[in-house]
Amino acid sequence: MKFLLTSGGVSNASITEALVDLLGTPINEASALCIPTALYGGGGPDRAWRFITGQSPNPLVELGWKSMGVLELTALPSLDREQWVPQLRQTDALLVGGGDSLYLCYWMRQSGLADLLPSLGDTVYVGVSAGSMVITPTFGEAYDDWFCREPPAPASNLPVADDRALGLVDFSIFPHVDVERSPQNSMANAEIWAVGRSNPTYAIDDETAIRVVDGAVDVISEGHWKLIGPQD
Repeated sequence: MKFLLTSGGVSNASITEALVDLLGTPINEASALCIPTALYGGGGPDRAWRFITGQSPNPLVELGWKSMGVLELTALPSLDREQWVPQLRQTDALLVGGGDSLYLCYWMRQSGLADLLPSLGDTVYVGVSAGSMVITPTFGEAYDDWFCREPPAPASNLPVADDRALGLVDFSIFPHVDVERSPQNSMANAEIWAVGRSNPTYAIDDETAIRVVDGAVDVISEGHWKLIGPQD
């Protein structure tokens, strides 16, 4: 796969240009499937609806795609794979919304999508916040009520995902750096959060994206970001 990992969506001209480059075609000639699952765990049905209908503050669905569908991960285990896998393989882009990282990771695995992602070849994976973090090696530890629901107690029947994430890239992401609505997401806290991990961390604001093609990583930004190296 090719990855465009964002904090706040396709939010400026530079990120839009990077997306078109990854697609190899104008957006209005490309097909997409949006994945709202993380928003049910971290936002609720109203935010999921805004994402699906292109009314989210993090632009993805509303970019003028040739076609759009909804891939709801919680529904997939109840469906025959022939009802969704062929369309998945033919789709140009997956648009993965933000929300609850742990919930999204759980359903990526339960649905079977996590196993399919490495085989999707030229498909462009576009993530927002949790949708970007889920493909990294680890989510890290939550603090100050940021950024994901803690795993439920053993007696709970809610889905539990561990901290490993999917590991499709070899770096971590700390999103929403210095965004006014999230004062806890400061660059100083990003550096604290990165301590002790064995892989580098990209701390990015909502005007920044990370592009990954065949393992090569570059940063697209009209805002600010920092690469924080592994800490002993």
